[in-house]
Amino acid sequence: MVPPGDIGPFPVWAGVYLAVVVVAAISGYLFYFRVVRLILQGKPDARFDRPLERLIGATVIVLGQRKVLQRVPQRDWAGIGHAVIFWGFLSFSLSYVIFIFVGSIWRHFPETLLTATGVRVYSIYLDILAAVLLAMLGWAMVRRWVVKPSRLSYDLTRNLDSVIVIALIAALMVSTLLTHSFYVAAGGQGPEAAVIIGGALGRWFQSLGLGLGAASVLQAVSWWAHLAIILGFAIYIPVSKHMHMVAAPANAFFRSLEPRGALPTIDLENTERFGAGRVQDFTWKQLLDGFACAVCGRCTSVCPANLTGKVLSPMHIVENLKDHMVAIGHQGPRNPEHVEPVPLFGNAISEQAIWDCVSCGACMEECPVVVEHVPTIMDMRRNLVLEESKIPETARNALLSLEQRGHPWRGTQYSRTDWAEGLDVPTLAEKPDAEILFWVGCTGALEQRSQGVARSMVKVLKSAGVDFAILGEEENCTGDPARRMGNEYLYQNLAKQTIETLDRYGVKKIVTICPHCFNTMKNEYPQFGGNYEVLHYSQFVDELIKEGRVKPIKMVNTTVAYHDSCFLGRHNGIYDQPRDVARAIPGLTLVEMEPNCRERGFCCGAGGGHMWIEESQGTRINHVRTDHFLETQADTVAVSCPFCLQMLTEGIQAKGEDANKQARDVLEILAESLEE
Repeated sequence: MVPPGDIGPFPVWAGVYLAVVVVAAISGYLFYFRVVRLILQGKPDARFDRPLERLIGATVIVLGQRKVLQRVPQRDWAGIGHAVIFWGFLSFSLSYVIFIFVGSIWRHFPETLLTATGVRVYSIYLDILAAVLLAMLGWAMVRRWVVKPSRLSYDLTRNLDSVIVIALIAALMVSTLLTHSFYVAAGGQGPEAAVIIGGALGRWFQSLGLGLGAASVLQAVSWWAHLAIILGFAIYIPVSKHMHMVAAPANAFFRSLEPRGALPTIDLENTERFGAGRVQDFTWKQLLDGFACAVCGRCTSVCPANLTGKVLSPMHIVENLKDHMVAIGHQGPRNPEHVEPVPLFGNAISEQAIWDCVSCGACMEECPVVVEHVPTIMDMRRNLVLEESKIPETARNALLSLEQRGHPWRGTQYSRTDWAEGLDVPTLAEKPDAEILFWVGCTGALEQRSQGVARSMVKVLKSAGVDFAILGEEENCTGDPARRMGNEYLYQNLAKQTIETLDRYGVKKIVTICPHCFNTMKNEYPQFGGNYEVLHYSQFVDELIKEGRVKPIKMVNTTVAYHDSCFLGRHNGIYDQPRDVARAIPGLTLVEMEPNCRERGFCCGAGGGHMWIEESQGTRINHVRTDHFLETQADTVAVSCPFCLQMLTEGIQAKGEDANKQARDVLEILAESLEE
């Protein structure tokens, strides 16, 4: 874009930089007081470690648009449209530096930097790109306001902010084409005059009788209008939802590098308040999440709680927290006794929404700007439990059982070893040098249906000649239910007790049948010095099969639809091993519950402590997941989690299909295929 001539004695570059200084001052003021100052109220959070890893990952997420494009294989083309607009934004941003901010001072800079040929190519590229982006923006408007896909049907996604931004970007593209066309119509020469679309428009304007002088004036008007829109963006962004254009790259850099399944711990001895119930209780990263949120609706559109009629919307959680923070303003120096002028709960955020979360992580999987919804929700749950003593009655009963009996299964009549009667299973007390500790878990030991999975595990281990033992009566709950239900104090007591037991026996390698135990021991126990090699049975048994130590030989003629446990799959990336175990079983046909499988799997409804928390309203999550299974026409839904097993068994019964369909653990099917 060739700069216009000077305005009398006033050089064009002076006007450009005067406008830039004024706008930078206004934008900087808004950015600091409306964004940065508010974010810095948050608690410290160590997010500056491993800078190179952070930078590389952020580059892939931001410049490579990895998270934006991840849905394209499922024929969600919106990601391509967003990526094209984003890459177009980068192309035009570079052009502003070359042609406007430097070119207005030194007219020959573009050709000096790029050569005449380079300027010609870049100008033609921008000319065509402007037309392409106009088409993409038109499609975006039609999609959002006419087609209206489900994820754009929420109140926040219907905000007029999106129309304003699309209109501003479209105005930039139109002014680009007009500047090019009027430059050509005014008799402009040089490489910039080679533009195709602008050139055709310019010649058309000439054919209509547009004079050289008028064209020159219109070129100047278009050029200055283009600059005004660019600078207007700088003022508009800090006060709009499009703050994510600035905050999202920072959010990607400061993303958690810890295992996804691990919740941050609390220093119970030194913390002033438990969990988060005020703006100052959240970390600065959690507050940054609200500004990074693109309000795209992807998180809420995959949330099992929201899809089944519950109050929870992950998008509204982060957006409402941000709006609450902006509305009440900076709250002064950190003070544990400070009371906000408007309470967070009951106004910006519903307590019920916090309890609806099943911590499945679907929201975080889908989020294109790396917002960390689940840890934020869990911090609010901690506050409700530990500061306000507010907790659903069913959750209270489970926590009471954990505290008094070391397990959440209130009312069970079984001991920790009843399931193993007649199987000759040694305990670590009897066999302290065992190579493998088989961690049975509360559900595998104390819940009748799941005891069959524990017995199947013993059969597989013995078939492979594995040297193993169990803790028996010394086994305690890992603490996972307590942590997910918000009682961090109880969780830490249970975790430290278990770590003490494991260390006393010198345990090195643990195999679990429960993904929740697996996740807690593998990803969260290191927070307290509990470092062990922890494997889920699907990993361990898959390796035994590949080594030839486990040989399934009996035909099991059934069609199986595999259900991904959230804490095995999405939180820990274990998708192939349980499927490989299933495929090794003769006669078994494996099908997928598409599109709700693997990374896009749908929770069974038991996560986040909901094995013991009754759902608040709407359809039961496990019933919706059962429908996904029934749609496959498979005989069996196979799982690798005792919680999923119970939830899907109940779902099949509730649908009246228990005479024809069944839920089984992959381990049970494998054990059936082994020789006696």
